[in-house]
Amino acid sequence: MNLKQLEAFICVAEAKSFSAAARKLYLTQPTVSAHISALEKELGARLFARTTKEVELSQEGERLYGNAKKMLQLEKNILRDFTQKEVSGIQKIVVGASTVPGQYILPQILSLFARTYPGNQLELKEADSMEVVRLVQEGEVEIGFTGTSVTDPACVFEPFYADHLVVVTPNIERYRKYEQTGFPLEQFYKERWIVREEGSGTRKETERCLKEMGLDLSRLETVATISNQEAIKKSVGADMGISILSGAAAEDFVRQGILLRFSLGSGEIYRNLYMVWSKNHKPGKAARLFIRFVRELYTGP
Repeated sequence: MNLKQLEAFICVAEAKSFSAAARKLYLTQPTVSAHISALEKELGARLFARTTKEVELSQEGERLYGNAKKMLQLEKNILRDFTQKEVSGIQKIVVGASTVPGQYILPQILSLFARTYPGNQLELKEADSMEVVRLVQEGEVEIGFTGTSVTDPACVFEPFYADHLVVVTPNIERYRKYEQTGFPLEQFYKERWIVREEGSGTRKETERCLKEMGLDLSRLETVATISNQEAIKKSVGADMGISILSGAAAEDFVRQGILLRFSLGSGEIYRNLYMVWSKNHKPGKAARLFIRFVRELYTGP
């Protein structure tokens, strides 16, 4: 078994086609087929179920796929660490970020870092928090920025920013009366709610806070589930419902007078945003420099 065979296997599995995999790898189709045949012979297993339209992983192929991905990622990590230069040359840093840090916190950080260390190239992949954690776990990104943490001994979660969770409503008369008194918890059951998608750190932390405040989530009326934070703000502004968002995300619409912002409950509620990296796929030299840069730049409010 060798890495070229595993690379061909992964490519066929993801493209669901031997010919498409051959084009992607710049190989002939017989060469790709030979790689797969050699792998199947060595493992004593049929890795693909071939149909008239496409190629699907067999049960044995599914078992191999995850480990094969990890092995190829380890190869990339080794090459990255030994080809990056300590001082000169362009060094690439692959970062994953969920919506709030990716859209409202990281742009300033990335700009400052690029000006301070111009010899680095940054690649940003945006997904929800749970997907970012998966990308970190599998070594597809060196550093993740998420709105929540999970229990995983293979990952390090380091808080880097304290984000204010707020209730946002349209800026109309029936909500302006709460500007002096605050938004009462009992009103939550009378409102229509727009919520983030499953996997969102904002949603996970919001649900945790509401439960701690004694609210019955099953009694809240959800009218829409929307993954795009900008779409949520526009929907709230159009009086479709109200929502709980990151204070950083809501700031521009509040400043423009489109939305009203209220504290969540009787006090200020903050949730941590996290930097996360894997112990199994350790960040390269440039990524470690970026971690130190963020650590020094942000200490929370």
